Amino acid sequence: MSSNAAMAETAALVGDPARACMLNALMDGRALTAGELAGAAGITAQTASGHLARLAAAGLLAMERQGRHRYHRLASPAVARMLEAIMMVAGAAPPPARPRRTGPADAAMRRARTCYDHLAGQLGVAIADAMAARGQVELATDGGAVTPAGEDFLAGLGITSQAVGSRRAFCRPCLDWSERRHHLAGGLGAALCARCFELGWVKRVPQSRAVLVTRAGEAGLRRAFGIELD
Repeated sequence: MSSNAAMAETAALVGDPARACMLNALMDGRALTAGELAGAAGITAQTASGHLARLAAAGLLAMERQGRHRYHRLASPAVARMLEAIMMVAGAAPPPARPRRTGPADAAMRRARTCYDHLAGQLGVAIADAMAARGQVELATDGGAVTPAGEDFLAGLGITSQAVGSRRAFCRPCLDWSERRHHLAGGLGAALCARCFELGWVKRVPQSRAVLVTRAGEAGLRRAFGIELD
């Protein structure tokens, strides 16, 4: 299949409203059952199974069994980046009627959310800005690097090279859908996100990609990064 045909097929798969709802439900990095995804899309379980089979065949979803259940997740961070980019372009498109602001209308989603396995929204951008301003990371449009000062900072935060891993980009900027500035992705972004959950600084909002910053998180983020969200 030519690259043009493959691109068109992928776009058609993502462009279906029900499939788009299911893919969006998986954007927080968790795995969900067909029933849960059917509920998110407002369709029957049988219809959802057909959609999921097509998404898996196209390499957009991965499935794993646990006992009697089958769980579906996004196949890779590349799929999440594609979906986030589509959301950003869709949010920037001229509206047919009155103007609307870019990104999610939900204030909680704009404040802090997960973008697959890393933090996004105002919180994610603030962390990236703080680390860049302190010389802990160096970011460019095509990649990023952690400085020696950044390595010391991460070690103090309890993030080791083992936590970051070596099978993916260590540090990569990701253009934020709502803020239109970069947050941290790649292995570093995933490790920072996981550590914030471990420390109890953030917690998930049920049925949403939004995350809440806890009281402990407000203090911890202020202490570690010198940031305060409005």
